Amino acid sequence: MVKSTPYWRLKMSKSTLTPTVRALGWVSLCTDFASKMVYPITPIFLTSVLGAPVWSVGVIEGIAESVASLLKLYSGWLSDRVGQRKPFAVAGYGLGALS
Repeated sequence: MVKSTPYWRLKMSKSTLTPTVRALGWVSLCTDFASKMVYPITPIFLTSVLGAPVWSVGVIEGIAESVASLLKLYSGWLSDRVGQRKPFAVAGYGLGALS
């Protein structure tokens, strides 16, 4: 039986990651940071400023999570069928930036 080194003990050099992976990492970090800053104040904005009932916040969150899950399922399947990931990554981050 051959023993392999656990992944956390492998030394990674900077050249291990390609520039594309590094760029996507930074874009993902910035996108997550921006969206996580807005997320906690959204219910307060909806109820206090817009005067929406509290139950509507739950309905909006439920619809948003459902749509996100279905889109992930469909886009993953479509990405596997097409065999290319880059167009889906560009479209996903582009739509996130536009919205």
